[in-house]
Amino acid sequence: MVKITATYEGDLRCRATHGPSGNSLHTDAPVDNEGKGESFSPTDLLATALTTCIMTICGIMGRRHGLDLSGMRAEVEKGMVADPLRRVGSLPVTVTIPGQLSADDRERLERAAHTCPVHRSIHPDIDAPIHFVYPDLA
Repeated sequence: MVKITATYEGDLRCRATHGPSGNSLHTDAPVDNEGKGESFSPTDLLATALTTCIMTICGIMGRRHGLDLSGMRAEVEKGMVADPLRRVGSLPVTVTIPGQLSADDRERLERAAHTCPVHRSIHPDIDAPIHFVYPDLA
């Protein structure tokens, strides 16, 4: 189990500290929700967790199969909805994987990405497709 401790610093800003490492990060409320937007919002961290989890899982699979995935990138566009309540409505992710990969390796990577624990943990009402781009394909 990992403990994360959070402190409200006022003015809609929080500091979260990762117990095992002692590293900290700040969150701010977004401008469209009464905040300053000077850092990641809590829902931005959800989007960040999704993209980095997908890449980490792909990295594990790549390591196991001798694939160099250096330079892999992911982008997510967090979409909020307000009806009936304010919440994350969509998190479409695009993963760009450089290098020449066989069809089998691409299939393994895509299958692995869908096992990401964050992807499996988000509510099914959140539209979170994962799209892959292989720029080195002719």
